[in-house]
Amino acid sequence: MELNKSRKLVNLYLKSILLFLFLSLPFSHLTLAKESFQSKSPSLYVKNSKSLKVRSLKAIVVNQKTGEVIYQKKADAKASIASLTKLMTAMVVLDSGMDLNKKITLTKADIDRVKRTTSRLPIGAKLSRYELLKAALISSDNRAAFALSRSYPSGRKGFINAMNVKAIQLGMQKSQFRDPTGLDKRNISTAKDLLKLVRAAYQYSLIRELTTTASENIKIDKKRNSIGLNNTNPLVRKGVWDIGLSKTGFIRESGRCLVLQTVIDGEPIIIVLLNSYGKLTRFADVKRIRKWMNRVNKKKT
Repeated sequence: MELNKSRKLVNLYLKSILLFLFLSLPFSHLTLAKESFQSKSPSLYVKNSKSLKVRSLKAIVVNQKTGEVIYQKKADAKASIASLTKLMTAMVVLDSGMDLNKKITLTKADIDRVKRTTSRLPIGAKLSRYELLKAALISSDNRAAFALSRSYPSGRKGFINAMNVKAIQLGMQKSQFRDPTGLDKRNISTAKDLLKLVRAAYQYSLIRELTTTASENIKIDKKRNSIGLNNTNPLVRKGVWDIGLSKTGFIRESGRCLVLQTVIDGEPIIIVLLNSYGKLTRFADVKRIRKWMNRVNKKKT
């Protein structure tokens, strides 16, 4: 009896040990993986980031593939984002599943009454949602963005609500949207939040295609005359950069802004620049970043 009792106790003890080992294995694996990730040494870019001088007041530069933050400057500070907003506008349109071929008639409700900006798209013209997306993303046309939001099933108010819901889904905790164009200075975000926006927008092939189109023509109704659209980013227009996504923005409150996905030294890089106060500063910053990365990369060899 005592022998059997001892055997049972030994078996119970062994089972307890095996159960403990079984339960602890996944956690130890996760711990090791976490330590392995944390112990990964930063790249040469990070180690040399202090030598990079970016003139835009807020910025972030990230390796799109690895997620490594190569450089940041006041990346958590909130700022107006102007027409960078239109990336969110395009995503909401595409997420809605609305017919892109459906014609939308431009009305007086699509006129900018915030900043009084003009548009080459005439009131009364009938354009497809696809053509409106072209105008909004290539030449940053505000009337096109207004028309897209107005044609949403629940109207412009519902559209703006959908923009804010999308922002929450993307984890853009410091962002808010009050209009579909970016003309409203209350469209607020941060460089880090906009990084999330660019990552999401990059998943849409149509957004990649249109934001990197140098120029395009759209016909007005059935008339022979057409309107030319030119990309607001000169780096895209010149066609000498490998750019996968681009969007510019400007209102007085935001300064000049730029988000860009490009390839530098064989690596996919996302660049976000906010509050740049010279006409060419944001583009000069991008060139400075590429030059700096090229210079740092040479140290590897």
